[in-house]
Amino acid sequence: MIFKIKKIITMNISKEDIIGQVVAGDYRTAAVFQSHGIDFCCKGNRTINEVCEEKNIEAGNLVYKLQKAALQTNDSTNDYQSWDIDLLADYIEKKHHRYVETKIPEIKAYLQKIVSVHGGRHPELKEIEQLFSASARELLAHMTKEELVLFPYIRQMVEAKERNTELNAPHFGTVNNPIQMMMQEHDNEGSRFRKIAALSNNYTPPEDACNTYRVAFSLVKEFEEDLHLHIHLENNILFPKAIELEKQYQHNYA
Repeated sequence: MIFKIKKIITMNISKEDIIGQVVAGDYRTAAVFQSHGIDFCCKGNRTINEVCEEKNIEAGNLVYKLQKAALQTNDSTNDYQSWDIDLLADYIEKKHHRYVETKIPEIKAYLQKIVSVHGGRHPELKEIEQLFSASARELLAHMTKEELVLFPYIRQMVEAKERNTELNAPHFGTVNNPIQMMMQEHDNEGSRFRKIAALSNNYTPPEDACNTYRVAFSLVKEFEEDLHLHIHLENNILFPKAIELEKQYQHNYA
């Protein structure tokens, strides 16, 4: 589901705000949602009130925590919302895509090792390994589609706007078509990693875990956290802005 971005003003967060929009407005609020087990990326189209009712959380208290987080001084927090979308696409590709490509073989090696050593006592490790391997295959294919189809078109739209030139109609009809596909694939990965988190007791190693076991869980947890930011940047910022930009050209393609 695509929704319009609303600029969130510090200390002006309400129970009716969409959680993905809140995080898009100030990423410091992401930690608050994460601490309550709230998915702000794949399921970021719900209101604060809706998710609080679902999880039996007091909405006013959550809003207070979000407002408090938004007041914290953190110069390292990037204001992704203000970035041009071609810059954001470049950033996602160079930071998050490269991270995924680099970490997959490392994590797979760790998981294979702990399955061979600890799999007898902890059979859930085999399922975790299978889920991660499936995610790795799907993410690599997913990122290739973004890099070869979606991101180039986003850059073409920005260039056409900057140069005030015509834009050729894309072969996929409208940018919403690949975006809907990408968002469905994001949902699939979100579901897969929720299963991994559940099987690993939220990445908590058992008492008999060796250092390799602990490192493996730490790496998978870090991978999931990076994926959350990766998906958030696309679902809640890049994709809605790309759809809005394309509307300027849809009735006037070259």
